[in-house]
Amino acid sequence: MVVACAGKADSTTLALVAAANQTNGNVICIVPNNEDLIASKNFLGAASNQVQFMIAKEAQESLVLNQADFVLIDCNLVNHEEIVKLVQIGGCKQKGIVVVGYNAFRCKGSWRSCGSKTQLLPIGEGLLVTRIGENNDVRPTFPSGMSKSARSR
Repeated sequence: MVVACAGKADSTTLALVAAANQTNGNVICIVPNNEDLIASKNFLGAASNQVQFMIAKEAQESLVLNQADFVLIDCNLVNHEEIVKLVQIGGCKQKGIVVVGYNAFRCKGSWRSCGSKTQLLPIGEGLLVTRIGENNDVRPTFPSGMSKSARSR
């Protein structure tokens, strides 16, 4: 699981750590700069040992976004749409990547400009949810008109 934060890591990252513990997964937290890295480690306390931290510039150069099953993006990030595009590009290699944007009601951009089909959920400050399948096929996580034979995952 990857979380891209607009500032220091917060309780959202802590929730991913709890989920990773239950699924034997890993958490990678991308923060904008060194100051936010230090603040994130202080906030998370002992849980910070279970998180791999990266500075934003390092993360964009690496393939970390292309290897994730679940990507959580703070929509307050100036470049949050670019991150979605990077995940889309890598999505052709992997099946079923779920991308969630939080703080969606406060973001100034729209993922629709990335060509994504998303669902906006009015939870908290708003959640944008997208599922990216193989061959860059973008499918909404909660498609309308789901047939009775379709199975939920």
